[in-house]
Amino acid sequence: MFRPVKLFAALLKWPMWPLLKYKVVPEHPVAELALDTSRPLFYICTTESAADLAAIRRICAKLALPDPNDNVSLSGSMHPRTLFLEKPHTLLFKRGKTTALAQGQALLQAHLADPALNAQLVPVSLLWGRAPGKENSIKGLIGEAHAPNWLAKLLIVLVSGRHSLARFSHPVSLQQMAAQFGSEEQTAHKLLRMSRFHFYRQRLAANGPKLVNRPQLFNALLAAPALKKAIDDEAKAKRIPVKAARQEARKLLLEIAADYRASTLRVGDRVLRWLWHKLYTGIKVNNADVLRDLAQKGHEIVYIPCHRSHMDYLLLSYVIYQQGLAPPHIAAGINLNFWPAGTIFRRGGAFFIRRSFSGNKLYSAVFREYLCQLFSKGYSIKYYTEGGRSRTGRLLQPKTGMLAMTLQSMLRGIERPVTLVPVYLGYEHVMEVNTYLHELKGSGKQKESALGVIKAIRNLRDYGYGYVNFGEPVTLNNYLNQQVPDWKQDIDTLEVQKPQWLNPVVAQLADNMMQRINQAAALNSINLIALCLLATDKHTLTRTELEQQIDFYLSLQRCAPYHKQVTLPQEPAGQLLDHALSLQKVQQHNDSFGQLISLTDNNAILLSYYRNNVLHLFMLPAIIACSILHQRDISRQQLNAVIQQLYPLLQQELFLNISSVEVYCTAILQHLVDGGLAEQDGDNYRAPTQHSNGYFMLSLLANNAEHTLQRYAMVLQLIENQSPQSRADLEKHSHELAQRLLSLHGITAPEYYDKQLFSTLLNALKDNGYTQTDEQSRVSSTVQLPLLKDTVSRLLRNDVLQSIHSIIPTKPS
Repeated sequence: MFRPVKLFAALLKWPMWPLLKYKVVPEHPVAELALDTSRPLFYICTTESAADLAAIRRICAKLALPDPNDNVSLSGSMHPRTLFLEKPHTLLFKRGKTTALAQGQALLQAHLADPALNAQLVPVSLLWGRAPGKENSIKGLIGEAHAPNWLAKLLIVLVSGRHSLARFSHPVSLQQMAAQFGSEEQTAHKLLRMSRFHFYRQRLAANGPKLVNRPQLFNALLAAPALKKAIDDEAKAKRIPVKAARQEARKLLLEIAADYRASTLRVGDRVLRWLWHKLYTGIKVNNADVLRDLAQKGHEIVYIPCHRSHMDYLLLSYVIYQQGLAPPHIAAGINLNFWPAGTIFRRGGAFFIRRSFSGNKLYSAVFREYLCQLFSKGYSIKYYTEGGRSRTGRLLQPKTGMLAMTLQSMLRGIERPVTLVPVYLGYEHVMEVNTYLHELKGSGKQKESALGVIKAIRNLRDYGYGYVNFGEPVTLNNYLNQQVPDWKQDIDTLEVQKPQWLNPVVAQLADNMMQRINQAAALNSINLIALCLLATDKHTLTRTELEQQIDFYLSLQRCAPYHKQVTLPQEPAGQLLDHALSLQKVQQHNDSFGQLISLTDNNAILLSYYRNNVLHLFMLPAIIACSILHQRDISRQQLNAVIQQLYPLLQQELFLNISSVEVYCTAILQHLVDGGLAEQDGDNYRAPTQHSNGYFMLSLLANNAEHTLQRYAMVLQLIENQSPQSRADLEKHSHELAQRLLSLHGITAPEYYDKQLFSTLLNALKDNGYTQTDEQSRVSSTVQLPLLKDTVSRLLRNDVLQSIHSIIPTKPS
């Protein structure tokens, strides 16, 4: 029975050539799956189909893998290279069984007879199209049956052949399986059963769950007990008929719910592929294998990315789709629900969320019920905990509403594990960056519109590289087991009363996710150059100095890494600089002494955004550099004391998370000494001689902490000299003082305009015991604050300190 399939597959090679276009995951299976081509290799596939075999043969030839049509010799016996789990359905007759069971048993017996054999069995999944199908659908011909008859397969190839996915999985060691389980028929059955379940999981991960008819979904949601109660409460509160309240709930569902369509994804995939090729030199994706492993294990995946640009919505969904996974449903701001973008986004999986739920209990109930339904059906979700795009390049303080609803959905009794995946999104150019500074200065936020989209498209150009780094995931089931061991006792009781542990656990989890996003940061040519040039007074360095400083920053991250998931460019500094020049981010001037690299005044402001994307990676090294520069012969104990004093404040602002601060700082100090940026005398450290190259490089590193320390000094001076005062007045005066320093010292940092940073600092000071609140809710200092103020003052330039002291009048005695 196998010979005709091989023959037909050979005959279909050329007729199928124009009909087949495929995506391979992983892109380089030999390297990424550690396949050993010197050892015997077998494939296992789902359906004994000539079309499938012809397609897999073509794919394997492209990847330089053995031909699936060949036979393999093991100990003098020939074995077919490919095992098929089932035969396709037939039009008239009952379908038979494949020889997979006998083949599997023969392979296991061969390995038991000869322990020197160690063949690899590689699962290969071929999906014709990525349509998930629909629930309660009678259309079983196109794309929904995984073992269709020959007529249905012909239609499938014609319709979906150019949108296929080939997924290679990690090989199974036949020697290990034979040694562990033997070669009985029962073992072969187990091997095939595991394979069937494996392929089922892969189809589900790639296509997603079957889609629900929207009217049926709405009716099911409106019949849910929690939403029925909310409708009744709305009717009583507004004194309207229950029917009217129910109609209002349906309108809210229409406003919120996605209208997910596979056809939109197919078109979107082609459009976005064209767009990324036009916009970016390339998209660099890291740690994506984590996603595939989670999906294969049946996890409910919740993506939590940082938010830099409107491009985030499209880029992340595209990357996930290219990794062979179903794109997630996306929580998008209601501001994006404008024609025609709103309709397109909705059909691509976006569901829309208002900025605030406050005062609208019915909306809150409808949205929560819809989100629970997505989880219960098994759809992956994506939302931005920052609540909006960052205007400064730093991560924003997280909003906890969506995380809280995720945990509330778990308490409805979701059986599958739910895993949060942090995602760092980085760019060498953010298309909205020019508007961010204007918004920070007080101009109104521009409303999204079709005209704005057209204008943005007209300005499209080469934006360099984009970066999508998947961070270390958090499985909520395990997290709750650690934080709240008896959390399962609250399952199904949520509608009565919210558990007391929910809010504090959600707040802690939100901070943890932001920390994990920062741990997956991507260094690139633009943010490295920004770190270097913005640390100079005139934003200018010689090309040699700039390349030397870039090399130092990269070596610092290699020898004293902030985290193992931080990604570094592999190109040399000179090549990174040439790339930045091609993007017109920096200027190059030549004179008789060599080349100078500089920033225009406008670019200096814009590049501070990209510096802030990765400033957290260099903040503690910069604090150490400041300490060595401003305090001669500082001991290791004194350095540790400075870091321990400032770390809690920096951690809250920059979402730092370092397992051992002392070990990390020791590695930094050693690298500074090894690089000639610091001198060590026993347990003491000092800066090199003032006119040396090491002193200059140490100064550049230290200047990366300058603006942060200036803000700290301003706020501490205000609290000490003008307290007690209300929180609102303190934030207002801090912001006004920042504007004065901007003018006096030519500071170009956009975060000086961000009132939220001052609010975050005040929270950190209170949390760490530096301030207190009296009965009138006024903020005043504690006895610890002067000690912190003295530490910060010793790390700043005298001219900046003088400006702060001259502006803020001393509190009268």
